[in-house]
Amino acid sequence: MLSRLAAHLVPFFGRLTVTADPGARIEPGSIIVVNHTSLADPALVLAALRRRLAVEPVLLAAAGLWRVPGLGAALSRDGYVPVHRNTAHASTALDRAAVALASGRPVMLYAEGRIPPRREASEAPPEEFRTGLARLAGATGAPVVPVGQAGARRITSGGTAKQIAGVLTAPVRRPCLHVHIGAPLRLPEDVSAATALAHGAVTEAWRTAALALGEPAAGAAPVSRRGRGRRRAGA
Repeated sequence: MLSRLAAHLVPFFGRLTVTADPGARIEPGSIIVVNHTSLADPALVLAALRRRLAVEPVLLAAAGLWRVPGLGAALSRDGYVPVHRNTAHASTALDRAAVALASGRPVMLYAEGRIPPRREASEAPPEEFRTGLARLAGATGAPVVPVGQAGARRITSGGTAKQIAGVLTAPVRRPCLHVHIGAPLRLPEDVSAATALAHGAVTEAWRTAALALGEPAAGAAPVSRRGRGRRRAGA
């Protein structure tokens, strides 16, 4: 239901275009991994996947969304999986995702685990990935489909007031949005190597999407994230 709703609503907020690599496909029981930049990007990607490939995946999303009146029930109806970040229950999301994959449903997740804390609306490459994606792929043998999106921050980004203003003015501005779907890949067994391979593939998909919008960051050299401190624990 939420994928269909996204497909209807996203064109109201912006001009969405979708491209795909040759051979891009999402087989039953695939893992879809996407770069995370904004509260708006899940809707963009769900709309793009439904439009281009007629796919409606199970989404791993922050558990706090289930506390929003009405939304929590809709998320549960669609089989979405809550992620309890930074708790002892964080890993249970991967167990539930594995069950969904075994049933043949595609699963969509954000391996960065958070929205980058940036206030400007410009694009930037994906942050480092956590290991949950590699562990899920290794445990299930599922193929991984890298997806890159750009433009979601043009709808909403920054602090609370700016985010609200962005959503309210987007139907008038109708910013350009782009989603690029990469070809599926199989990750190696080694968790570190698998995480690096997936990160590189999503970065390339993001770069293609950002280039389609003329974003300056898409042409910049990759930036090392060493020394930025430890990441928060979680899936």
